[in-house]
Amino acid sequence: MANAWLPPLIRQLGRDRLGLGAAAQSRVSTSLAPRTQTADRVVPSVCPYCAVGCGQKVYVKDEKVIQIEGDPDSPVSRGRLCPKGAASEGLVNSPLRETRVKYRRPGGKEWEHIPLEEAAEMIADRLIAARRDTWEEETEDGRPLKRTLGIAFLGGATLDSEENYLIKKFFSAAGAVSIENQARI
Repeated sequence: MANAWLPPLIRQLGRDRLGLGAAAQSRVSTSLAPRTQTADRVVPSVCPYCAVGCGQKVYVKDEKVIQIEGDPDSPVSRGRLCPKGAASEGLVNSPLRETRVKYRRPGGKEWEHIPLEEAAEMIADRLIAARRDTWEEETEDGRPLKRTLGIAFLGGATLDSEENYLIKKFFSAAGAVSIENQARI
């Protein structure tokens, strides 16, 4: 920009009378480039926060997420994101993000890190035991129930529709009656 050194008001008196283009740019802003311009690739995705399913474009550089924006090609959100969705890059890159399984033993006062496989086995064992111990085959007068009230599931809004569908199917097949999702509450 040839006359970037001029004050904005003077620049506005030239061709940019409304101050919407070059008159509004500073010397610093003319040298800046968007973060997304340096990305190695763009990955289409879905916002992880609620059940709406807004489309996102995830910009990746050196195998690290550098920016997340709304996808204008998404029929759901047409490029728009709520404040939470617009800030989802922070979910991925936050230094506070926990990436290991934490477990506090019964009666314990401290959290410990355990392997994911061990945590999955503990959950499966407890689910099977709760189902076995609380199974109701039929009512007192012989009508079939085939259910358990010993298992309940409350899902989070960070799951997409497909994940919620599979969770509902799984817990229904296991005989659970109390199945709900935080996004609906």
